Amino acid sequence: MESIRRFRQFVEDSWKELKRTSWPSQSEVVGTTTVVLLVTLMIALYLGVVDLFLAKIQSLVLFGGGSGA
Repeated sequence: MESIRRFRQFVEDSWKELKRTSWPSQSEVVGTTTVVLLVTLMIALYLGVVDLFLAKIQSLVLFGGGSGA
């Protein structure tokens, strides 16, 4: 029975804490989500270009300029 009482207390305390939380507005969420997606896209494109560049260098070193990788 002690564990049930502790669990109930945990749920009550959690609910009180959620009521005190300052939640962001919808426009803030949309803005920050947009920034995260754009930065993720930019990093993905950068890493893709670097990967192609390094693959070309590897191809030149290993195969003497032939088409590989």
